[in-house]
Amino acid sequence: MPTIQDQGLCIRHWDWSETSQTVSILTRNHGALRALAKGSKRENARFSGGVELLTLAAFQAIVKPHTELATLTEWDLVELFPALRRSLDRFHAAMYIADLLHHAVRDSDPHPGLFDAALTALRALGDQKSLEASVETALSIEPCLLRFQWALLVELGYTPVLDRDAALGGPLPVADRYLFSPRLGGLVAKSAPDGPSWGVRAQTVDCLRALAATSAEIDAQACRRANRLLASYIRELLGEQVPSLSAVFDLRELAGGPTGIASFTRGG
Repeated sequence: MPTIQDQGLCIRHWDWSETSQTVSILTRNHGALRALAKGSKRENARFSGGVELLTLAAFQAIVKPHTELATLTEWDLVELFPALRRSLDRFHAAMYIADLLHHAVRDSDPHPGLFDAALTALRALGDQKSLEASVETALSIEPCLLRFQWALLVELGYTPVLDRDAALGGPLPVADRYLFSPRLGGLVAKSAPDGPSWGVRAQTVDCLRALAATSAEIDAQACRRANRLLASYIRELLGEQVPSLSAVFDLRELAGGPTGIASFTRGG
């Protein structure tokens, strides 16, 4: 039976018994991994006192062929991201990241770039000095979420089309407002016939284009709107609403409204 060693982020855990857990781990080089951590909560176990949610560790696991659960044999804690336990807003943002990873990444489908993006976001959210220095929490959380959501879409092959008409392939005329088709995955010159299109302000599009170009300068208000556009798009791609979405965003502000895909009147 093959043994793997890797870095992993715990994105889910459940009690299996009084001393054991089942866990879902995003690994850097092996994709998502579901495993049984036998005896993980025993004092003398090799699990750093148990496998905790939203922690980074170096781990070892035995992968059994034709079995859904691997066996976690070691969990050596590396990072805790302490500010996540001291700020409810930051904890909710981190849980949103964990939820997206849990629902979007398949078993044995590695995405090292996405792992690194998640780790970067959690480090930014979980930095105690950043928490103490932040005057307004939203100003530190919004850019982290926007960069992570963008990285998720890029890494999974759903990069939004921003430089041309997603329906026709031709150039888009410069405008104050654009339309975004979630079914076509990008901007369109006119409403798509096979589904709704969402109104998006030019400033929001400029923000996403700057993000795609890895620009460090992102307008705060455009960042907020861009976050909600990407969250709406990801919700449609997943075909479901992740549990923490309503804790991070006002669902009435999302494209498609509180329940999902629908006509969008607020503007992105």
